[in-house]
Amino acid sequence: MNEPWTPFDVTDCDPDPFVQFRRWFDDASLEMPDREAVALVTSTPDGHPSARMVLLRHIDDHSFGWYTNYESRKGRELLANPHGALLWYCERLGRQIRIEGDVEKMSSAESDAYFAARPRGHQLGAHASAQSAPIDSRESLERRVREVEREFEGRDVPRPAHWGGFRLTPTLFEFWQHRLDRLHDRVVYGPDGRAWARRRHSP
Repeated sequence: MNEPWTPFDVTDCDPDPFVQFRRWFDDASLEMPDREAVALVTSTPDGHPSARMVLLRHIDDHSFGWYTNYESRKGRELLANPHGALLWYCERLGRQIRIEGDVEKMSSAESDAYFAARPRGHQLGAHASAQSAPIDSRESLERRVREVEREFEGRDVPRPAHWGGFRLTPTLFEFWQHRLDRLHDRVVYGPDGRAWARRRHSP
């Protein structure tokens, strides 16, 4: 049977995992409508995990970031246990990237700048929603949105103190390429002093 997937080995990888991430991320630009979507895994201090999808809104040469309500479950877990994992997946290309690392809040200036660029409806929703908390009904949420809309009528909506960004600084990357017969290609990057070491792992 012909191999439909692109082989992937250590020699195919850039020495810098952030460069390699961008290669695969760019390859997916025409293959998936929401390539910024990643699964974020957090955990309580005693090891109870939870997962959800978030959107990558920050990618640079050192970190990955997203924005959320700090009082949500993920926010509370990250503030209590500042370590997390991201999983990016592109089904069309048969690729996934796992990223693990330490998490910290973004600066107020970074969060303010991103919040100011959001659509006004998103800004109002950030004030109206007590994310992850129980709610009586959809109607009560919509009523709260109308209250917030009246409160900020005719002026800019400020960023609420409980809303902002998180930044994950990686300590591990794993690039996974689907192959036939479950003989997948896996390359793991781990820290090696100031550089990164690359190793092939069994599927």
